[in-house]
Amino acid sequence: MAATLTATVRGNALACLYAADRYHHIETEIEPYLRAGHLVISDRYVASGLVIQRFDDVDPEFLWQLNARARRPDLAVILEAKPHVIAERLEARGAHNRFQLLPDSSHTEVAYYQHATSCLNAVGYTTLRIDCTSREPQQTAAAIRDHLRTLPAAKEAAC
Repeated sequence: MAATLTATVRGNALACLYAADRYHHIETEIEPYLRAGHLVISDRYVASGLVIQRFDDVDPEFLWQLNARARRPDLAVILEAKPHVIAERLEARGAHNRFQLLPDSSHTEVAYYQHATSCLNAVGYTTLRIDCTSREPQQTAAAIRDHLRTLPAAKEAAC
């Protein structure tokens, strides 16, 4: 979603636009590839939908309702890091949206992702939490790859 949109649209309206984009992505990208037998990896899925608009004080229950009908992934990967590490990385690379410019955004984001992960687990999502505080990107990718190989769908596809 365009950065200008997050700069000009707020609250429930932005949450609805993000959810609409997610459902469109599922319909036009994810579902066709799955039907064709491909493995699909998508970032910014339901977990991020339960997090990002919280910075605009959108009710978590409303966010859950917006995202409740999204196709449930076989695995939701939650990448975590200590707030000070997130803040250092943001400063080094620059903010991608207005939410990352807020004071203590890294602490807030960590808390929101912890809450989102609890919600996903409570409704039966399979989640993999990876602490990236001291991992290199290649180590994180390898951990995700190794975990994907343990999923029943991956085992069936390998047969």
